[in-house]
Amino acid sequence: MPQYRELTESELSVELFDQFERKQVVTDCRRKVDGEWRVLADPGVDDWTPEDYEFLVSCLKRTVETGGVVWGAFVDDVLKGFASVERKAFGSESQYMELTSLHVSNDMRRCGIGAVLFLLSADFARNLGIKKLYISSHSAVETQAFYKAMGCVEATEYSDDHVHQAPADCQLEYVL
Repeated sequence: MPQYRELTESELSVELFDQFERKQVVTDCRRKVDGEWRVLADPGVDDWTPEDYEFLVSCLKRTVETGGVVWGAFVDDVLKGFASVERKAFGSESQYMELTSLHVSNDMRRCGIGAVLFLLSADFARNLGIKKLYISSHSAVETQAFYKAMGCVEATEYSDDHVHQAPADCQLEYVL
């Protein structure tokens, strides 16, 4: 049974991810083409390099330093999932907080860990009076199915920065 808790800045290190497997085999993606959502073949394998983990840790530390939250899911004291929410509100009415990461180790997917991490993240933003979570999500069909099952829909207001940085991502929101 996974244990969930808020992570501190001092816990965040590359070594924390030693037994975390980011690997995701992608076959099809859901993308917006000419204003219409379509499923397109885009096979590949997403994985993280040691440099990616170093960058991730620096981002997660910055999240905690700036008042955001990082949640961890542990099985036998080993990190198997994590999520992060930035503290800064944005949008035309400051209605959004961003869910910047939500990842479950490949060996623990489809066990409910992602759903718990998502709901913990939503509660964090809701408790601060925020109206919606914003997610710039990988377009993999499986990833999109997860967010849809959680109740996410296409964002009513897109973040230009996210669209520019990751044009293939799906811009989603979750009403709190």
